[in-house]
Amino acid sequence: VKGTQFVNEVLRIVIVAEHASFRFGGEAALPLHYFRVMRRRGVTVWLVVHARTRNELSELFPDDPHILYVEDTFFHRLTDRLGAWLPARIESFTTGYARRLAGQCTGKRLVRTLIDEFQIDVVHQPMPVSPREPSMMFGLGVPVIIGPMNGNIGFPPAFRSYQGHAVSAVLGLGRLASRLLNRLIPGKLLSAALLVANDRTKNALPPQVHDRVIRVVENGVDFSLWGNQFDTPKRATDVPNFVFLGRLVGWKAVELLLLAFRSAAAQAPMSLTIVGDGPERDRLEKTCRDWGMLTHDAPKDGEVQFTGWRSQTECAALLRRSSALVLTSLMECGGAVILEAMAANRPVIATDWGGPADYLDSSCGILVPPHDAASLAAGFTVAMVRLAQSPDLCEQMGQAGYRKAASLFDWEVKVDRVLDIYRDAIKVHASARPTQPARRSMP
Repeated sequence: VKGTQFVNEVLRIVIVAEHASFRFGGEAALPLHYFRVMRRRGVTVWLVVHARTRNELSELFPDDPHILYVEDTFFHRLTDRLGAWLPARIESFTTGYARRLAGQCTGKRLVRTLIDEFQIDVVHQPMPVSPREPSMMFGLGVPVIIGPMNGNIGFPPAFRSYQGHAVSAVLGLGRLASRLLNRLIPGKLLSAALLVANDRTKNALPPQVHDRVIRVVENGVDFSLWGNQFDTPKRATDVPNFVFLGRLVGWKAVELLLLAFRSAAAQAPMSLTIVGDGPERDRLEKTCRDWGMLTHDAPKDGEVQFTGWRSQTECAALLRRSSALVLTSLMECGGAVILEAMAANRPVIATDWGGPADYLDSSCGILVPPHDAASLAAGFTVAMVRLAQSPDLCEQMGQAGYRKAASLFDWEVKVDRVLDIYRDAIKVHASARPTQPARRSMP
């Protein structure tokens, strides 16, 4: 039965990542999902992660000796303070970049300790997901798997102004520097396998590694949380509700979603719920207040509610009470929220760019081309009106999305695939080495 089998052999695995957190969202959730599923299956796995996620992980895995933390250093705190003065994308490629490499150095020492003490079979580094960022995980004496990575994406051509000239210049320099850094820090060059989500990510890897690249979807969905739930029947008086889930940052283009909703609500009954927090929230709420659409209660026809941050359980409940997910993001490499909507039997309206275009097709969603701001907003308007006026179409798309997510994106399926990759890497590594000494006892 899928997701319930135990591996016959005893694998000893270390997952190492900068973060492992559902609260941080995005790529930070990936290592936590791998650890969660493997731990539940009885796989012997350790997690090495930064201490800033200690409180969350302590709640999820109380007193678990298989979680080791990278503690903050003076350098971490210094680069964090300096980065607070920089735009987010520049910070990621400068002070954030330096901080991540420093964290990898400390994490590598912890990984070496585990290898020496427990005869680890394989090390898996699922993040950072950038294909260009170098990895410090080399020279460990065991095979290293890196990824799945997903990146090498910018804004659609019509939206390059969202990035700004300074950010573009820094990104360009960073990409040039990454070629040199991957030679100086050759983790990816020496890895047993590099996992990528798509061809655009593969094309950003150092060219010397293309014979060891394996295609694996980056994101997955936890069906125990998002799927297999009975929908609450909608009353005849219920207004179709669209929901946005994500951080309120500029590149999510929520201001275009509000424009689209304002126009769509004038053509058909509907409401909008925006779940998430971020630096754009105050400005977006002011826009809705000025338009007379803002509400702090469950939204009615023509109203918009901002809920702020919500737990995954709360988000799943909100999504199941909605008609569809809307995602106007302009630079979404992946988009786990799309898979979560599919698992919840909900159609998706999203920008036809990056991750959404990888996940969705016409059977389960509506993709809107990002030709320019006006046409993107207009496309979302048309799509929202269409779904609001056709509950049967919503149901058909939701069911198609569920089937696709269950067959391709279930975390249980992903872990099965990754365990097979581990085994292959271990076999290749063992064939090139002399017989290993007996293992020490497990703690």
